[in-house]
Amino acid sequence: MARDIKLGWDVGALNKAYRQGYMAASMGMDKTRCPYRGEVVVAAWEAGWDDAGDSAPGKPAIGDDLFSRTA
Repeated sequence: MARDIKLGWDVGALNKAYRQGYMAASMGMDKTRCPYRGEVVVAAWEAGWDDAGDSAPGKPAIGDDLFSRTA
């Protein structure tokens, strides 16, 4: 597997960070609790965290809230 020696990450590390970010958001962990420090790996973790929030069951769609229905 290709590894960027200068940056210290590879595709496997980015996939792992993404999955961990997704799991963290699914469990309700705050986004500021990312365990990574490298800029690229942090971005992968945050992408997973964001994607989990976007696909959360029961999350109202845009315009599907109490105020838009009572207007």
